[in-house]
Amino acid sequence: MRAVRTRQWAKNGLLFAGFLFAGRLRQPAPEMLAELGRVLLAFACFCALSGAAYIINDWRDVERDRLHPVKKNRPLAAGKISLRTAAALIGFCLFFAIATAFLVVKLEKQAIYFPFTALGYFCLTLSYSFVLKNAVVVDVLAVASGFVLRIVAGCVAIPVEISPWILFCTFTLALFVALCKRRAELLELGEARETTRKVLTFYTVPLLDTFIGIAAGLTITAYSLYTFLAADSAAVKGNRHALMMMTIPFVVYGVFRFLLLAHSSPVGGEPEQMLRDKPMLINIFFWALCIAVLTLL
Repeated sequence: MRAVRTRQWAKNGLLFAGFLFAGRLRQPAPEMLAELGRVLLAFACFCALSGAAYIINDWRDVERDRLHPVKKNRPLAAGKISLRTAAALIGFCLFFAIATAFLVVKLEKQAIYFPFTALGYFCLTLSYSFVLKNAVVVDVLAVASGFVLRIVAGCVAIPVEISPWILFCTFTLALFVALCKRRAELLELGEARETTRKVLTFYTVPLLDTFIGIAAGLTITAYSLYTFLAADSAAVKGNRHALMMMTIPFVVYGVFRFLLLAHSSPVGGEPEQMLRDKPMLINIFFWALCIAVLTLL
């Protein structure tokens, strides 16, 4: 379970974004449940793909991870699982991912692009593990692109029209989180950064703070523009589109709260710990509640 990093699976929750923002909750129950089932299958497929990619990444970096203060505790680096077991896990994850991807297509023939999107995501993660994570700036752009592909996969699995705004919002938010993670790693590793993550030698804290400020501003601006133009969205009809602007404060608070946590706790280096922060969880709950109410009306 630790080798496939189950706690990272929360990121794959982005596959449900298309289902929610396209207003599929207003569908008749049989159609809605059928589409939700396909998204759940797509979610399972991406969990398996990400699990395989994580093991491959850890296998490649096993010696380097043993020099890292935290990554040395990963199952492969710590010697808690053998390479043979890791290979078996990779094979099982890939078999499961392929099976679920084609099951999605079998249930909905128009979802033919889902397997290709899943393959693109897996290729991107492998490219990141072997090449892109050592390229300055490109590394964080690759991470953000992975989140965008999750959104696309969730949309093509239903399928629904893909809003360019949801892609832009996702990209800027993921870029913001990735930059915060780089900053936390830089501060944590110090002089040891050359032996554990080479790309960190090209970054400085002031430079990353500048990038983070730009990404945070882009995230808030992108989401605000999306709400202004929500009249064209399939999720919100009529004059109710103006109410989407009421959700902007939740996003502003979320960005600022994450910045606060990133500067005062380990959240920057491990973004999944954000889900343990009660104020952040309350904020996410009310944001999701507002979105759900607006799409159901």
